[in-house]
Amino acid sequence: MLNSESETEFVVVQKIKEGGKSREAIFEGMVIGIKGRNPGKTFMVRRIGEAGIGIERIFPLNLPTIDKVIVVKRGIEGVKRAKLYYTREKAPTEVEMNF
Repeated sequence: MLNSESETEFVVVQKIKEGGKSREAIFEGMVIGIKGRNPGKTFMVRRIGEAGIGIERIFPLNLPTIDKVIVVKRGIEGVKRAKLYYTREKAPTEVEMNF
């Protein structure tokens, strides 16, 4: 399902229950790393928030509150890194040009 070399942008839809109500929280961003093995496999998603600040979240793959994971955009073939941590230091427009 998740390959860090081929799939770049994701939308993670998570169901959140607060009291008697439930809502969906959407987190859209670029997958910069996948760690672990089943059942403890996790993936890290990074997006640029308000004022250009980077926000990263780690999602366990088997989290029951994750409703769906949607691939928005696939990356280019030629990325030779499994972890894309180097994109933290790059400008958002520079990252978009490379992927």
